[in-house]
Amino acid sequence: MKNTTSPESYKPPPPPPPQPPFAAECWFDDVCIFDMDYFVKTLSGIKSKGVRPDLIGSIITHYASKWLPELSSFSSSSANSAADDSDEPPQSATAAWLKKRFFVETLVGILPSEEDSIPCNFLLRLLRTAGAVGVEPAYRTELERRIAWQLDQATLKELMIPAFSHTCETLLDVELVVRLVKKFVSLDEGVRSGAALVKVAKLVDCYLAEAALDSNLSLPEFVELAGALPGHARSTDDGLYRAIDTYLKAHPGVSKQERKTLCRLMDSRKLSPEATLHAAQNDRLPVRAVIQVLFSEQTKLNRQVDWSGSFTTGTRSPNLGLEQPARCQSKREMTAQQMEIKRLKEDVLRLQSQCMTMQGQIDRLLEKKKGFFRWKKLGVPALKNVSGLGERIEEGEGEGEGGIGRQTPMDLKAKFGRGGRTPRKWKESVS
Repeated sequence: MKNTTSPESYKPPPPPPPQPPFAAECWFDDVCIFDMDYFVKTLSGIKSKGVRPDLIGSIITHYASKWLPELSSFSSSSANSAADDSDEPPQSATAAWLKKRFFVETLVGILPSEEDSIPCNFLLRLLRTAGAVGVEPAYRTELERRIAWQLDQATLKELMIPAFSHTCETLLDVELVVRLVKKFVSLDEGVRSGAALVKVAKLVDCYLAEAALDSNLSLPEFVELAGALPGHARSTDDGLYRAIDTYLKAHPGVSKQERKTLCRLMDSRKLSPEATLHAAQNDRLPVRAVIQVLFSEQTKLNRQVDWSGSFTTGTRSPNLGLEQPARCQSKREMTAQQMEIKRLKEDVLRLQSQCMTMQGQIDRLLEKKKGFFRWKKLGVPALKNVSGLGERIEEGEGEGEGGIGRQTPMDLKAKFGRGGRTPRKWKESVS
């Protein structure tokens, strides 16, 4: 069908009527042109009208991101372009630093009292800026309290706050994260849920893996942060094992005792099969830790085999809530699993034999040392190799005629003759 409308008679449709802009956005932009004092007065009037705390928090975050680009969640390039577009005259470094410090302290003072009114990531950016400009400790304490309340909502990028203190040797402020985690753990269980605790545990493990790359991170700091969480917080210890392995790579001079201290932090029963396989072949771990990992994996495999056998025979334990797997394993998968179990058993037996050999060597050394000191105490080193004589001396037998008993060297000399010679009858009996 041909188009009968000529180009001359065609008229474009009228433009749509202008839509009224979003009231909150226009209000934000209008308020942002005023100074800080006027903004505080305006915000106080809004609070008195009974506006919801989350809306007040949105106003504060929008205002702060407008005048302080590093508090924005956008990239640094967009923040720099926004800063360049401003018509303010350039200021000296000292004046800009003082103005920023006053700005941060004022923002902390006008935050709503409700805990969830300000996003956690914005508070972390505000805490980073507060540490850079050196605000008063009271403001930092207030920010840390608010962040700890909702630490499960934080991201790793915002949590990696650099250390601005000259006394701190690490690049990241590990002590700050330790304080945040301890404050979060100390909250009542009614405030923080179990899911929030698991999220914080994953966040801490990722943070530890990043902080472990710093060669200046000391072992007590690593152990303190890893142990700040309770044992039930981690559903799996793969992240913690990754952090420990990263620390051992970045610190090759760690002693054997320190390696044992690090390995005590993780539970080998909570490692996945992939992490277990990596740990079994890891030369950086102590031998005892590798043996524990192998034992735990063997226990899990035996338990899995027992459960599969019970499912096959129909003897299932009651009230455990376990269901038979929907898909049966193929012959190739079962063969691979059996080969893996066989290999692990061989490794365990080999390690057991090595441990038994070492224990036997230690026992023999102790026996030699013990026997040597017994003969030295009696003062008869020349009779050390006489068969049965050591037992008689030790038991105290033969105190009468023909025995030795607890006799002094002078008595022995008088009994055996001059010069300590052994009589012929004694020699024949010994031979």
